[in-house]
Amino acid sequence: MNELLTEIAPYVGRICGAVALDSGDDAAQEALVAIFRNLPSLRDAVALRAWARRIAVREALRAAGSRRSVPVDPTTLEAAISEPDLSGDVDVRTVLASLDPVHRAVLVLRHLDGLDEREMASVLDVAPGTVKSRLHRARTAFRARWSA
Repeated sequence: MNELLTEIAPYVGRICGAVALDSGDDAAQEALVAIFRNLPSLRDAVALRAWARRIAVREALRAAGSRRSVPVDPTTLEAAISEPDLSGDVDVRTVLASLDPVHRAVLVLRHLDGLDEREMASVLDVAPGTVKSRLHRARTAFRARWSA
């Protein structure tokens, strides 16, 4: 189990962090618990990575969707707290954070994991056409926010 954790935890963390952002650690923990709990049901050890990917994406989307915004009272904020000056540079994480979680998921699966549309459809449990349209919308939104 320790070897499995050492092998799979960074991969699960990368997926969950990219999709769930600030809730990525919680999503990764939930995904790892689900992986260990359901490990006996895995029929083919060769499919471990794909199986773990599916669980990680599901947990990351769940965590990203359940994130609630906390109201902030502007009178309690300190004047010293300000947005970082990026001098015109755009932070990829900031752009990703502005996207819908399902759009982040297709971008992560395509560009970080290198999956094709059929594989992404299987992981996300949607039709290939849905993946294609989500990927198009995600790329369009990312480009628009990146160049803004």
